[in-house]
Amino acid sequence: MKKILLLFSCCLFSIACFSQSNQRMNEFISSLMKKMTLEEKIGQTILSGGGIPGYNGKVLDRDEAIRKGYIGATSVGYDYNAALQVQKAVDQSRLKIPVLIGLDVIHGYHTIFPIPLASASSWNLQLIEKSARVAADEATSFGVNWTWSPMVDICRDARWGRIAEGAGEDPFLGSKIAAAMVKGYQGNDLKADNTILSCVKHFAIYGAAEGGRDYNTCDMSKVSMYNYYLPPYKGAIDAGVGTAMSSFNVVDGVPATGNHWLLTELLRNQWHFKGFVVSDAGSIGEMSNHGMGDEQRVGELAMNAGTDMDLGGGNYSKTLKKAVEDKKIPLSVINTACRRILEIKYKLGLFDDPYRYLKAQDRQAHALSNDNLNIARQLADESIVLLKNAQNVLPLKVQGKIAVVGPMGNTRGQLIGTWANASYTTPARSVFEALKETVGNNGSVVYSQGSNFTEEENLYDSSFKTPTDSLIQNAIQDVSDADVIVATVGEPASWSGEARSRVNPSLPECQKRMLKALYQTGKPVVVVVMSGRPLILTDEDKQYSTILEAWHGGTMAGYALSDVLLGKVNPSGKLTTTFPRFVGQIPIYYNSLNTGRPISDFWATSKYIDCNNKPLYPFGYGLSYTTYSYGKLIVDKTQLKGDNDCLHVNLTITNAGNYDGKEIVQLYIGDPAASISRPVKELKGFQKIEIAKGESKNVTFNVTTDLLKFYNSQLKYDWEEGDFNISVGPDSSNLQTIKIHWSK
Repeated sequence: MKKILLLFSCCLFSIACFSQSNQRMNEFISSLMKKMTLEEKIGQTILSGGGIPGYNGKVLDRDEAIRKGYIGATSVGYDYNAALQVQKAVDQSRLKIPVLIGLDVIHGYHTIFPIPLASASSWNLQLIEKSARVAADEATSFGVNWTWSPMVDICRDARWGRIAEGAGEDPFLGSKIAAAMVKGYQGNDLKADNTILSCVKHFAIYGAAEGGRDYNTCDMSKVSMYNYYLPPYKGAIDAGVGTAMSSFNVVDGVPATGNHWLLTELLRNQWHFKGFVVSDAGSIGEMSNHGMGDEQRVGELAMNAGTDMDLGGGNYSKTLKKAVEDKKIPLSVINTACRRILEIKYKLGLFDDPYRYLKAQDRQAHALSNDNLNIARQLADESIVLLKNAQNVLPLKVQGKIAVVGPMGNTRGQLIGTWANASYTTPARSVFEALKETVGNNGSVVYSQGSNFTEEENLYDSSFKTPTDSLIQNAIQDVSDADVIVATVGEPASWSGEARSRVNPSLPECQKRMLKALYQTGKPVVVVVMSGRPLILTDEDKQYSTILEAWHGGTMAGYALSDVLLGKVNPSGKLTTTFPRFVGQIPIYYNSLNTGRPISDFWATSKYIDCNNKPLYPFGYGLSYTTYSYGKLIVDKTQLKGDNDCLHVNLTITNAGNYDGKEIVQLYIGDPAASISRPVKELKGFQKIEIAKGESKNVTFNVTTDLLKFYNSQLKYDWEEGDFNISVGPDSSNLQTIKIHWSK
């Protein structure tokens, strides 16, 4: 009882302290806002990296605009001195309101981690959180205090270039990763000088762009939106993310940046988000292209909808003052937006010490430190997915002659990935360099280019000096005495990310020709794919016994691939996106609804008649150098009742192979009879466990009614009584299932 009373007292004390802190903040901001002119309040809503139009018609450069109080946030890239100059300009302003300094720190600042899609394939939430912690520590030491990350858009379409920036197709896993990233960035104290303000993006449903074409239309039912696309944003909000970024697309016909239902009714009223909303770059002005009116009207629409800050578009500096004077925007709306932004600056501690993020130059030396690089290497290790090892070519022996062939084999920068502008390639190594360094005197490693990235004119980086046919001839000579060939193929970093949609996400034809020529040598060929998206590898899967998906692995990509190829690390990554066999299958995803005529041998079912309808590699799939044996699935009961009941799911996993390893055990739930059509199965739990060779481990999942809940046709979030399929296995297509009944 004493412990309970003590805990209760501590809770009351914490609540009281929080209340007092909020009161002090509110009093401070109210006092400050009484001193602010309308122009200065509007200035807080403007993010500009350059100049802005002044209120007298004169164009002001950035520093002059800051001195006048007309800019609330800016971006200075990776220039510490420019960040320092911004704060010096603030010192010369009337009210000395600090300026936020933002940057797209997507998967690292100087130490670059695997692209988010790759990191997600590790299924290692603790390691993902550590990567965000390192990114925050490095970025803040160079003056950055706000990152426009994490990007949590669900994507089911490999054609979309920005699939590289998210966690894949699953809302459950995506929500967990979103929360881990926010915690890593923001820590437990935003006022700490090594934590960074996080921004969840892009709100909302941006990853559902039609045809996988960036910035394109998105259209879906509210049921799909709530059940599949919104959960990762909610995961970030619940984790305490400080800001949110609107998306470029329309939602229910209204652009997200001007969508009152989305930004106010849902985000603030239903989800109780307390931070501020920033537009995506230029998305306010772009609403005119969506047919929402002229520059003045779209500015009014965005502010009234709940977009508090204009990122780089220059609209608010031109339209808001007139809108208030014309009574198109109530002054109270401007005041609310201004207050939200000032509150964030207060919570960051910038009013206590405007130079908080400019005093940590001693920490700059820790960027690219061994500690940081080791975390990046471990995450890259665990993100690599072994897709095929039919003849046990892997792991390679550290002896004989290894030939690295292909355009991705002796490059550092292309392995870093999209959104890595501040990366340094000095500590990085290419695949060839890393293998050569690791093998040392125990064998030999040679390199031959073998192919250009592409010879297709419409693709980026299509210029080449030597035709691929000549490169192939050279490669065949170079590998003549090799014991094994490591064929490094895929996409350069610039082929994925923003505005990098591909109509046919396959290997370019010239790389395919190179692979065929290498196959014809009769030597063992290990196909290593490095890409920013799932690629269509149907031809490669048919012909080659050994395939690795190594993604774009960041600074330590070369070393990580060397670790896996040589068996220093047993691959443990598993896919978070479904790999299609053909582009015509896209969009393809595991948690689909059934049709009235599911695929079967009967001719009149929902299938393509000219191909295998199954995915090439399913969601959750990934092999190992060892063999995991799954014991019988056991549940403690099959009849449950009420909200407070709990189902215990158990099974034993045995490492029956010759290597220690890590296995990702996955729990899926199916709801076969509900008030609306539900997915055949949905991921509802996972555990990544280490198992030594010969060892067995018991794995337990606790299933509560929270895992049964969904949004029904009235958008009520609840569970319904009935039968449920409880499934556990190594991936979404290889499962043991037990049926249970749960009544209200």
